[in-house]
Amino acid sequence: MEVYLNRIDGWDDAILSMFYSKRTVTREMEKDIRYKTYLCVNDAPDIDVIGSLYLESDYVDEDVKIDMKKWLDSLFKWAWSHITMGRFLDLSFTVYGLHRAGQDDLDAHAMRMNNRIIRSSTRLADFKNGEMSEYYQGKIIPTDVALAYLGITTPEKIEYEGKTYVKGVNGYILKGMENNKDVKRGLYMLSIPSNFIFRINLTEFAHVYKERREQGTANPEVKKAVEMMVDQLEKASCGYINREYLMKVKN
Repeated sequence: MEVYLNRIDGWDDAILSMFYSKRTVTREMEKDIRYKTYLCVNDAPDIDVIGSLYLESDYVDEDVKIDMKKWLDSLFKWAWSHITMGRFLDLSFTVYGLHRAGQDDLDAHAMRMNNRIIRSSTRLADFKNGEMSEYYQGKIIPTDVALAYLGITTPEKIEYEGKTYVKGVNGYILKGMENNKDVKRGLYMLSIPSNFIFRINLTEFAHVYKERREQGTANPEVKKAVEMMVDQLEKASCGYINREYLMKVKN
């Protein structure tokens, strides 16, 4: 399984969200914050996560870094309780190879992602016989794989209740429907590997983390995926987005 944080969007908007309630923001201040944020945020996808913070870089003037750290300290001091602030930070992740049942566990949070999740379709994508995610490898053996290992051959077609069925992945399909994608996926196991991409704001991701973290009751592969996401978030945010912060968020 591979997990990637692709980008963090909205640092400048999240910082600015602190200054509107008391009318302390001005257009000049807004432009200053946006410019300094631009200087402190990576926008080169071939180097690192797009939107990761550069707060230790020698390429950024010290006075700019001082201002940026001051703003971020304030943002993360308040955003866990004033949760709308955290919603200005948008996160993009891709996951490769999480088992389908585990992907469904994250899919359960689709509303918190504003329905921004697209996954490998069991209708449109094909899966091979015995294909499974990393977690299940060495733990289960599909029947077809076990029979082949034992040297037991199974027929290419069988007669059942007066109808002819042809061999498919993990079972048999009514002849004439063997290429029907809606029928084929009825034989797929929940251990098949799934790929997906999703976007979620920081406040809502905190809820997902609370529900699926290592100390919770989720499937081990799901917990591993979520913990990998947080590891990358912490690195890309210079430690501002960490487990302690996520657990504090009132959502």
